[in-house]
Amino acid sequence: MKRLSSIIALLLAVSGANAATTTVTDSVRGGYDPVISHTESSIVIDMTLRLADIKVKSEQQLTVTTALVSGDMRHELPGVIVTGRNRAIRDARQSIPAPAGFAVYRAGDVPDAIPYHAEVAVADWMLDADLIVTDSLSGCNCSPLTDGSMLLATLDLRPRVFAPQYEYIAPVAEAAKIREAAGHAYIDFPVNKTEIYPDYRRNPVELAAIRDTIELIKNDPDYTITGLTLKGYASPEGSYANNERLARGRTDALRDYIRGLYDFSPSLLSTEWEAEDWAGLIAYLRSSDLPERDAMIAICTDPAFDGNDDGREWKLKSRYPRQYAFLLKEVYPGLRHTDYTVRYSVRTYTSTDEIARVFATAPYKLSLREMYLLAQTLEPGSPEYNEVFETAVRLYPAEPEANLNAALATLQAGDLDRTARYLERAGDSPEASYARGILAAKRGDYAAALPLLDSAAAAGIVKAAEAKAQLEEIIRRSPDHK
Repeated sequence: MKRLSSIIALLLAVSGANAATTTVTDSVRGGYDPVISHTESSIVIDMTLRLADIKVKSEQQLTVTTALVSGDMRHELPGVIVTGRNRAIRDARQSIPAPAGFAVYRAGDVPDAIPYHAEVAVADWMLDADLIVTDSLSGCNCSPLTDGSMLLATLDLRPRVFAPQYEYIAPVAEAAKIREAAGHAYIDFPVNKTEIYPDYRRNPVELAAIRDTIELIKNDPDYTITGLTLKGYASPEGSYANNERLARGRTDALRDYIRGLYDFSPSLLSTEWEAEDWAGLIAYLRSSDLPERDAMIAICTDPAFDGNDDGREWKLKSRYPRQYAFLLKEVYPGLRHTDYTVRYSVRTYTSTDEIARVFATAPYKLSLREMYLLAQTLEPGSPEYNEVFETAVRLYPAEPEANLNAALATLQAGDLDRTARYLERAGDSPEASYARGILAAKRGDYAAALPLLDSAAAAGIVKAAEAKAQLEEIIRRSPDHK
């Protein structure tokens, strides 16, 4: 038995010319390299048998078969029979048929190379089954003289799953966490006056909004106010000189009001003013449907009036009196305002336990770096992990790092549409290219994915090279790959 199996082992070889285009196994066992391919419905095996030099006596018969085997599961495949002269004559007289699908040869008349081809309907258990070859030599009474099997290959046909490793970005720690709170105050003043009357018209509400903004920051132990800027505007009606007086005087009046409430250092408050809010008027006109809107915008933006806003205002009023009357009543009051900006620093949190407590109650106090550190303490891909990055991008929507990390979190969660939206604002870093490559691969757009992964790998992203190798293997194993 061992001798005959050794003979078969020496004479069985690969038929590369007849191999299917999709080779899906690289297993090599027992000295063989059978070409095994598959489609969605079948497994195909191609080899070349070289049996011409095997001596089969006149009364003997050699049967060579293959089979797929996995545990208790077995599927026999067609084989080759070489029959000695007397045995062949007797089988013919007795009408003994060859097994279906078997190639039958007379000893001494065996081709040098016998193409072997088998195709079987695929079953799940076959995808990682063993391919074995069995040889059996029987005598004149059909009883086996020798019998042996060899392992040719272990199939490796299960589809590969694209499972890249994700490359999150660790945001750089801010030297100081400086933030701003801004608003618009519409303080009412009597005509041509610059004194503030706290109970005049809507002033109680407007002044309360300013106080609330300041006190919300001032009373929080985690915040330190570093500056407060006021910028006042007047509306364009009347002379520019008077409007400049009003804008400056009313801004100073609000500064003095704030100083009277809080013990701020004089250097903490700064003031600016703009005599006439033409930018606000132009913004309103562009959003309106007033008759002759475009012509009015042309006057407001005409460089010929630069340095002569009184002339600009007179032309607008005289050329379009009806529209001007509407603007004077409905729009100009809103152009008399003071913008205020409170700048403050937020203390830095170093303990992840403390960061977690702040995240649960006041996540807006955290920097991107602090939220990233918190995420590192959580299970990647967990709801809690994803929530950190979703919160980060909500608080920092313009930051590429926040968008990239949120994109990766949603990518892991399988929400590809949200991933795409985040990646639009993730910048052009190698990490962003890598994430875009993963997204394209998961959407099945391999043609777009490969160059993205390649560029990221060339830029030093090791995980991108590994992901590209995975994707190329998936493509190679695809039944329709050419």
